[in-house]
Amino acid sequence: MSRAATNLQIDSARLWGSIHETAQFGATAKGGVRRLTLSAEDKQVRDWFRKACEDAGLDVHVDALGSQFGLRKGRDMSKLPVGIGSHLDTQPTGGKYDGILGTLGALEVIRTLNDAGIETEAPICVVNWTNEEGSRFAPAMMASAAYVGDFTTDDILSRKDAEGITVGQALDGIGYRGDKPVGFQKLGCFVELHIEQGPILEAEAKTIGVVDSGQGVLWYDGKISGFESHAGSTPMPLRRDALATLSEIVLAMESIAKKHGPNAVGTIGEAVIANPSRNVIPGEIAFTMDCRSADGAIVDALDRDLRAAIAEIAARRKVEVKIDLVWRKPPTHFDPKLIAAVENAAKTLGYSSRRITSGAGHDACNLNTVMPAAMVFVPCKDGISHNELEDATQTDCAAGTNVLMHTVLAIAGVAS
Repeated sequence: MSRAATNLQIDSARLWGSIHETAQFGATAKGGVRRLTLSAEDKQVRDWFRKACEDAGLDVHVDALGSQFGLRKGRDMSKLPVGIGSHLDTQPTGGKYDGILGTLGALEVIRTLNDAGIETEAPICVVNWTNEEGSRFAPAMMASAAYVGDFTTDDILSRKDAEGITVGQALDGIGYRGDKPVGFQKLGCFVELHIEQGPILEAEAKTIGVVDSGQGVLWYDGKISGFESHAGSTPMPLRRDALATLSEIVLAMESIAKKHGPNAVGTIGEAVIANPSRNVIPGEIAFTMDCRSADGAIVDALDRDLRAAIAEIAARRKVEVKIDLVWRKPPTHFDPKLIAAVENAAKTLGYSSRRITSGAGHDACNLNTVMPAAMVFVPCKDGISHNELEDATQTDCAAGTNVLMHTVLAIAGVAS
């Protein structure tokens, strides 16, 4: 690698400016971002991103699920591109960095290479994946899952949000149903920059997390059917209380996750009482469950133990509980060569680092099933994410983007 490439640093102020400029699209009063996938705010940031990519000289295309691909040519176009990027959608009460850092960091890598006049041997492709968050449409990481063949395009297009709007209708509504088939843009590998979304790097004063694995995920939709009855005249032993049943399921999940800990977590994040009333015993509740572990055997055990506990609770309380496994993602183990490239870039640049497991799911986890993939983590304040208080420093964001760039340069090669 040339001396210019070896010493290359991204423009920290420009990256920081891009992060805060795009945060206006869906900005909340508490300083966060509400930018649900395929919403009007998502269209705004997509339009901004497309123009920024075109201004950087990238050849931009959009696939049938709305994912954006910006290709920078390499000297040898017979080589598959090095993919970099993440997502631009957020949670309903999201922050400025989750996904956004990885996508805008990828853009900054391109801008920096352009400024330095550096041509790579292999092309580079910047990607904004549709609906990583999964907060409006299920499953999460929807577009990358379809890219690797876990779902068909038609299946994803037919998925509905809470208002009954399909993905296809939402894409058409903002003009982002692209003309390219899913999978049209082949990638040789993928590297994703992201905030940690956890407290480990900050607690250990490490700048870079070298991600070597990702947790397996189980998502369930559940429904409890008891019986509505009068709160004043129904004796306690005769009740078929859906909410009391759910409370036991919540505690059972907590106990099961702790039993399989420390590498297991379980969460019930949504619960809705049908036709709630102060003086009516709840008869029907819809709820969701999320279980995770980086150990495949523990993922299987979580599923088995949870189903057994729910069956026992339902029988004892004389209610019906149905759970539907809507998404199962096996644990991810990233590519050793790419992990080493990330680690070497951090070391060469003088940043402190550690190996780390991703507690959250990411598009890179999906892509790792069909190509070499890796991730770069940077700290976030107090480990907070999926929250308007989500925060990261300009210095750490720049460090992560520098590691991303030098990892890419090591993989793509610098044309002589």
